[in-house]
Amino acid sequence: METQVAGETVTSFPEHVLHEGVPGNYRMAAFSDGVFAIAITLLVLGLEVPRSVPEGGLLALAPEYLPKLAAHVVTFAILGIYWVGHHNMFIYIKRHDRALLWLNNLFLLFVAAMPFPTALIVQYGNDRLAVIVYGSTLLLAGLSLELIWRYATYRRRLVADNLDPDLITFVHRRVLLAPLVYLLAIATSFVSIAAAKVLFLLVAVAYIVPNPLDDYHHRQFREGTGTSE
Repeated sequence: METQVAGETVTSFPEHVLHEGVPGNYRMAAFSDGVFAIAITLLVLGLEVPRSVPEGGLLALAPEYLPKLAAHVVTFAILGIYWVGHHNMFIYIKRHDRALLWLNNLFLLFVAAMPFPTALIVQYGNDRLAVIVYGSTLLLAGLSLELIWRYATYRRRLVADNLDPDLITFVHRRVLLAPLVYLLAIATSFVSIAAAKVLFLLVAVAYIVPNPLDDYHHRQFREGTGTSE
């Protein structure tokens, strides 16, 4: 519907159209993939080759460098997990609006920041503050991802009207599990920094293992394509 405002023609949209957002999330997905790619690349670039070799050769440096390498591998896995979670969410989020775009930017802010806390924990792995900064960044990334899902699914705002409510609840629980463990890891660091690091590792392992959500995705794909395999 068009109305005249200050002599200019302004197009106004029905409230339900604004509520449902705009179809298509291709540019948002492409931008998100780019941020993940850059963050992971910067993460790998943080690995430095030893400037000098001791008398025992490179093998003598293993006790020093293996923990640092492990921190990079775990962070790479966690970023990969967040990318998979983000990708899977947008299988069901069919539309977007301004609020969702900014919630997505908030999530990407913490993704892009990950090389810094990773460098901290690599260089100062026995410092509690480094562990807290690392865990807090992961915690905030997880909570912002949950905000994306909560906003999109509230009253089916940006998802299909017939989206399975059990799926919505399962994803909420699945996404929130990691921030809860990261919060536990931060608290644990005041008792044992080594135990806190183990919790970070456990999150990575737990989310890489296939879960019921994978079966749901496959079933939805089979139903949508009419295939039995």
